[in-house]
Amino acid sequence: MNPIIRTVPVKSVVTKSNLPVCDFAVNPYVGCTHACKYCYACFMKKFTGHAEEWGTFLDVKIWDAIKNPQRYAGKSFFMSSVTDPYNPQEEKYRRTRAFLETFQGVDIHLSLQTKSDLILRDLDLIRTFKNVRVGFSINTLDENFKDDMDNAVPIARRLAAMKTLHAAGIRTTCFISPIFPGITDVPAIIDAAKDFCNLVWLENLNLRGDFKPKIFAYVKEKYPQLVPLYTEIYYRKNPRYWFELNAAVAEYAARNGLEYVRNRDDLQRDFDAPPVIVNFFFHEQVKKGQGTRR
Repeated sequence: MNPIIRTVPVKSVVTKSNLPVCDFAVNPYVGCTHACKYCYACFMKKFTGHAEEWGTFLDVKIWDAIKNPQRYAGKSFFMSSVTDPYNPQEEKYRRTRAFLETFQGVDIHLSLQTKSDLILRDLDLIRTFKNVRVGFSINTLDENFKDDMDNAVPIARRLAAMKTLHAAGIRTTCFISPIFPGITDVPAIIDAAKDFCNLVWLENLNLRGDFKPKIFAYVKEKYPQLVPLYTEIYYRKNPRYWFELNAAVAEYAARNGLEYVRNRDDLQRDFDAPPVIVNFFFHEQVKKGQGTRR
């Protein structure tokens, strides 16, 4: 089914953010046609006027010209917090590229987070930013599981794009999120990405809102042996699994000569150095401004 696309005028695409990773969030779209079944951003639907299911619509923002972008010099920007800046429709509407063109030459700290290799189209612009990082969300190497969860490009293409960007001198992040207990193989993903990423972020699956019963139904159908584990974690609120995974990843990191830290990503690393693994299992403890800027 083709998504419902409309253009919407907005005064600004730059929004002050309470996220610990940035001063401003930039969301060139409302909605996301990657349609991830676990998407926390589905809460945005209540602000859109859409009756359609999350993932089936996309509002393309048309914003007023940003006057004097130099006034943002030294500030940190995150693209994007409630959409993917490289939805497939970005190829046509080029709203993310428009933002990059506006801020070219401005000394901002820019983080781009995506599930798409369409970002390679903008490599010419991205490499002009002195302080830039590109993250790819990857929570499985199993393309069948990926297809069950989202409509984004295959994992192999994300890894290839990460490798291309890293080779071009762009700092890269492998964002292993959300980690599905008993399904996401964290060490295998790190093994696949560690030679061409500077950071590995880990974040646990949070189940809330309308998608909680949908994920449970999926686990019951495809992974029935994991139902007791998911019940323990998400109904009995037992965090034991995350503490055990934390210990397992720490052991993996030590065995592979990788640095493993908690709730930080502010460490600079040379491009030929091993990546830092950052644990955000306990991200509810992270506060604004707590060591997350570069």
